[in-house]
Amino acid sequence: MAVSRVGVSFEPELLERFDELIGEKGYQSRSEAIRDLVRKAIMERDVEGREGEVVGTLTYIYDHHQCDVNNKLLDLQHSHYHDILFTTHVHMDHDMCLEVLIVKGEAEDVRKLSDNIRAIKGVKHGELVITRTPP
Repeated sequence: MAVSRVGVSFEPELLERFDELIGEKGYQSRSEAIRDLVRKAIMERDVEGREGEVVGTLTYIYDHHQCDVNNKLLDLQHSHYHDILFTTHVHMDHDMCLEVLIVKGEAEDVRKLSDNIRAIKGVKHGELVITRTPP
């Protein structure tokens, strides 16, 4: 594969912090780290606010003692069964549970599922991470 060389200028402090980061992450070179960051930024732009099929995860934490939260979550999951490929449930402690949904579907539907789950009383935190298969 052909590559193009480009120059990038960094302030010394920023470069020092970047070098620390790439060392922590295990990159072999600055170029490899920069390419990875650029790919990530392009993927986020392509997915953000766009339509089409996406895949991803919805991770959320909830208090299972909260009134009817389990039933509301299950009802919502069943109404979006076509967007959910897999679920996993973990008991974090006596009160809190963690669930991870592997999702695949139209971006609008997946975002709606995520928004509806995070809006349920008792859900303390949730995060949707979606992506597309790179072209």
